[in-house]
Amino acid sequence: MPLRLRHPRSLTAPRRKAGILPSLEDLLFYTIAEGQEKIPAHKFTTALKATGLRTGDPRLKECMEMLKVTLKTTSDGALDRHLFKKCVQSNIVLLTQAFRKKFVIPDFQSFCAHIDDLYENAKNLSGGQVADYIPQLARFSPDLWAVALCTVDGQRHTVGDTKVPFCLQSCVKPLKYAIAVHDHGTEYVHRFIGKEPSGLRFNKLFLNEDDKPHNPMVNAGAIVCTSLIKVMNFMNKLAGNEYVGFSNATFQSERESGDRNFAIGYYLKEKKCFPEGTDMTSILDFYFQLCSIEVTCESASVMAATLANGGFCPITGERVLSPEAVRNTLSLMHSCGMYDFSGQFAFHVGLPAKSGVAGGILLVVPNVMGIMCWSPPLDKLGNSVRGIQFCTDLVSLCNFHNYDNLRHFAKKLDPRREGGDQRVKSVINLLFAAYTGDVSALRRFALSSMDMEQRDYDSRTALHVAAAEGHTEVVRFLLEACKVNPVPRDRWGNTPMDEAVHFGHHDVVTILRDYHNQYSPQDSAAEKQNAEKNLDGML
Repeated sequence: MPLRLRHPRSLTAPRRKAGILPSLEDLLFYTIAEGQEKIPAHKFTTALKATGLRTGDPRLKECMEMLKVTLKTTSDGALDRHLFKKCVQSNIVLLTQAFRKKFVIPDFQSFCAHIDDLYENAKNLSGGQVADYIPQLARFSPDLWAVALCTVDGQRHTVGDTKVPFCLQSCVKPLKYAIAVHDHGTEYVHRFIGKEPSGLRFNKLFLNEDDKPHNPMVNAGAIVCTSLIKVMNFMNKLAGNEYVGFSNATFQSERESGDRNFAIGYYLKEKKCFPEGTDMTSILDFYFQLCSIEVTCESASVMAATLANGGFCPITGERVLSPEAVRNTLSLMHSCGMYDFSGQFAFHVGLPAKSGVAGGILLVVPNVMGIMCWSPPLDKLGNSVRGIQFCTDLVSLCNFHNYDNLRHFAKKLDPRREGGDQRVKSVINLLFAAYTGDVSALRRFALSSMDMEQRDYDSRTALHVAAAEGHTEVVRFLLEACKVNPVPRDRWGNTPMDEAVHFGHHDVVTILRDYHNQYSPQDSAAEKQNAEKNLDGML
């Protein structure tokens, strides 16, 4: 049965009619209010940020705009239940997911604390050299260090210099390859470019045995790939319309110091590697321009998250890339994305990634999150020293490696799993399970020693909710397996029987009547002692 959203009740009403259940908005209010009759606006936004959502999230635009308007009508900056519902109702599904810990990283604050520790650990590294073959790159301080992440549900966390713009450089290669496949399909793109690691430096004048560039992650392959795409609109969509800029100074520097790339271009032209009719010099200009696209760690983390999310941008919900394009891109990032360190990185980190000489590492944890690390000092292979350390430490801590076994690698943290006592303590999850007839969830709660008689702000129990919705299986489970009190009264004096009668759920009325006749409060202690035995049979 679908959820019925009902009108809010007056807090001053001396008695509520049976059969008016809390709406989703009411249940959310109970969760955040924690027994109070009003929620200060700052408490709501603070609680929201703790889930990982930002107040500037495009998906919450209606909620935040209504919040601003509503607060102008209050004298104390707080929301009662009616005002709260007015603010959240347009985005209630997303907000409910967030506060019920249904996002991919349920205990987000705890995970962020780990990220901050890894950031601080890498911050202490002092090795590496800032790239100086392009004058614009040499201007960056070696002390700059930033990490930003965005999960597939749009949870965000940043630490360090995450708002400083820098150029993507080679981090743009997987993105333009993905765009090419999205536009033209795998078969067409790979008429011109191979799929294998080259075993050679990224800027070598060398083709495979079919006279094609080895893959799209080396310069030759990226130059050919550039001839296949139209890009800036895609870049903005990949980043969820967050910051994407352009450094003309870097572009001019790239072009002036690009003799090797011009040599590669002429070699590719000689070998007829480009689609027919391609203007090679124009393509090289475009190649340099793409390397000079500016991002911040924050906007680039959304790009990485779009790859992690199968081509859907997490913060806009828009499909940007086809599943085929994303799968191909992640496969090539995994095997070829880290210059001559690609094999080592695949072995130790086991995740798709792409580095660039500006100091960025675009890291994808498929189906979980995207991360951008940025620190200008590079090792001898052209990868960010701090970025490599962070990625290695992350996989040492969490079971994100592609070949970590999720069931039997007990020594590692799995951020995708919710902490045991978080869910147990949450009355809203119990009420939602009863609301939707989710007996499987109720079984899990009961086995986790949850108090199945917990009450919400109006002293309503899961049995009240299940009786009003007519979920006979839930009602039987709560009564027979969990031995809950069949006659609890909410703060208006209504019992589950009142709810079942009001909504005409005759089967529920019959079940409750039988238990009313059997139940005696004096017997409750003995009944509770037998509950565990009954659970064994019911579960």
